[in-house]
Amino acid sequence: MSYIVNVRTVNHGQIKKAERLVAAAGGTVVQRYEEIGVLVVQSTRSSFLSSLRSGDKGTIASVGPTRTVPVKEAPGAGVGRPVPPGHRKLADVEGTYTGTPSGAAPGQDPMEPDQWNNRLINADKAHQITDGDRKVTVAIVDSGIEADHPDLKANIVPSLSVNCTVSGVPDSAGWEATTSSHGTHVAGTVAAARNGVGIVGVAPAVKLASVKVVNDDGFIYPEYALCGTMWTARKQIPVANHSYYIDPFQFWCGDQVDQAPVVEAMRRAYAFADKRGVVNAAAAGNSAYDLANKGTDDTSPNDSTPIQRTINNSCLDIPTELPVVVTVSAIDSASALASFSNYGEGVIDVAAPGRRILSTYMGQRWLLLSGTSMASPHVAGVLALLKGTHPNATPQQLVALLKAQATDHACPAGDARCTGTPANNAFYGDGIVDALKAVKR
Repeated sequence: MSYIVNVRTVNHGQIKKAERLVAAAGGTVVQRYEEIGVLVVQSTRSSFLSSLRSGDKGTIASVGPTRTVPVKEAPGAGVGRPVPPGHRKLADVEGTYTGTPSGAAPGQDPMEPDQWNNRLINADKAHQITDGDRKVTVAIVDSGIEADHPDLKANIVPSLSVNCTVSGVPDSAGWEATTSSHGTHVAGTVAAARNGVGIVGVAPAVKLASVKVVNDDGFIYPEYALCGTMWTARKQIPVANHSYYIDPFQFWCGDQVDQAPVVEAMRRAYAFADKRGVVNAAAAGNSAYDLANKGTDDTSPNDSTPIQRTINNSCLDIPTELPVVVTVSAIDSASALASFSNYGEGVIDVAAPGRRILSTYMGQRWLLLSGTSMASPHVAGVLALLKGTHPNATPQQLVALLKAQATDHACPAGDARCTGTPANNAFYGDGIVDALKAVKR
């Protein structure tokens, strides 16, 4: 099994002491993050968890499992469990692109006229000023990017790309997309190049780092996400997009002993990334769930047998509900909240297009997908534009600009789910992001 271990005091001495305690309990340290006092550990010993918890409480703050099934990718671990039927972790509604290019104007890429999403957030007008700064890189923390896609290959930076899906250990090989087009689609929304081919991203001149955290079975376990987040922090990649929630729980509960350690480790990782200058955008989720008023969850754990459980607001959709992450809801071409989008007053920060979004797809194709996964990269693209116009801004300053520049949108009449004011409400947060305002100095 795989575990997260958090030390109580973050320093070198305590990490080394924790490693000795792990070894004594029958565990092996797979990955260490000394900067945040977190270890990723594996053990074949059934008594490992209870032994470590009953040991030196002055050193170990918390320890908990990262999944409910044996580690499939560990050396000598065998085949593991099959993927549960109906597992749709990334939860995007796929659509076929049946249209044809609508007659591009001079200077436009062929499919650009069909990108209603860019027009809705004024990205087309922003591009008349700038396509973004080549010094800015956006990390696509996802399922990998198709390396030879004609709309993406010029913008990918292999030296900043990584694969985190083998026990959460960073590997400079294997960052390309394999079984899922999700990361490729997300990448195109951020930065498909202006090159006379296909579409144009929100920030088509910025660079892309492929940070692969989705394994070939479609799971994003905590050690993968931790690896990806710490990679962006250590490399100081200024913008990162996270269009997923961390498996196997849709909501990780801070008041439950087995789940709280993962919440704490991820909180530390994102706080460290924020300190290192990384601004993070994340998808709000596709369950049409009120994140401000949690009650039940019947989808977790999704790597074994889901159970009906009662939850509360200490239970977080991670990473999107962590404090320094921009939470993004999805809207359609009429600026209405998409039917699948999560929402919640005080939780949603901004809204962006997420319904039938045309973007890059594996096989050197372009396809329509829907989901808050498609909304979040619009925000990452706008943040990248903001970073270009405000190169010295901190993540907090970039988020403040993003929210201040967003277009207010009132709740729809008669929809009791949407609470709040036109300036800030459960569906739109501070409003719909605006790319044009982002490029005006």
